[in-house]
Amino acid sequence: MSHEGVKLPDVEPVLRVMPMPSEVNPSGDVFGGWVMAHVDIAGAIPAMRRARGRIATVAVNSFLFKQPISVGDLVSFYAQVTRVGNSSLTVDVQVFAERNPANPIVVKVTEAQLTYVALNADGSKRLVPPAAHL
Repeated sequence: MSHEGVKLPDVEPVLRVMPMPSEVNPSGDVFGGWVMAHVDIAGAIPAMRRARGRIATVAVNSFLFKQPISVGDLVSFYAQVTRVGNSSLTVDVQVFAERNPANPIVVKVTEAQLTYVALNADGSKRLVPPAAHL
């Protein structure tokens, strides 16, 4: 499978991390759970900003591992809110790995869609406020 021509999105990532040796399975690939946890954090950032407050993950709608991640890869997480309901927000997360610094290559490693719900301080659902006008 060729990965020529894959480029990072032309926006700032919401999260960028380099996995360490303690985060790999016996085959040398980063644990899927490590990736899932970071996808959840990345998705929560735009959800929290758009909801202007506390949110919680209520669903992982889809999660696709496209390529393994290795120690030393620079992993970038791009996330954007794609749908806003009354109290929920759907976020798409795209994950890319930059590897092989001597001859750099970028590969898309994961894509996911998560749903978050806006919460009051007591943990009850609340309405997502209208979008702020810039």
